[in-house]
Amino acid sequence: MAVLICSFFAWFQSAHSASSTFQLEVIGEQGEQLHSFTLGSNDSWCLLWNHSVAGFLVSDCFVNQGARMLLYSSHQPDFAAGLGYLEGRGVMHSDPRGGYLISDINEPVPGNALTLRVGSHTVNHRLVHDGKEISLSEIAAGQRVTLRLTDS
Repeated sequence: MAVLICSFFAWFQSAHSASSTFQLEVIGEQGEQLHSFTLGSNDSWCLLWNHSVAGFLVSDCFVNQGARMLLYSSHQPDFAAGLGYLEGRGVMHSDPRGGYLISDINEPVPGNALTLRVGSHTVNHRLVHDGKEISLSEIAAGQRVTLRLTDS
């Protein structure tokens, strides 16, 4: 499933040229950098996790558009608690393998920073970019982290 989601973004990235360099930083509770990815203009990445109750894979995918972090899409196998589609917020598509992909959300993330509480190894929050995957649960389970887009 992660390959399907990321392949969609490989197409999206190839449609745009990269000319500037940015960093997607994972910042820990004490302000320390836990990890970073180098990004170009219009590069995308996904935050994946296993739903804490139902256990299915959920993904939120982002794009660096004009030095702004935008939520581009969300993939959900069903509309469990806390998940779902809001009328006018993106376009909902049925996934032939089950679930729903909400694309074209294009919602700016305030301050180019997304804060989350990292789940346990069972939840396995992870970032995927350019075929590389880093498990946030391996490095910061139970901690509050911030995913921050910055200019290099």
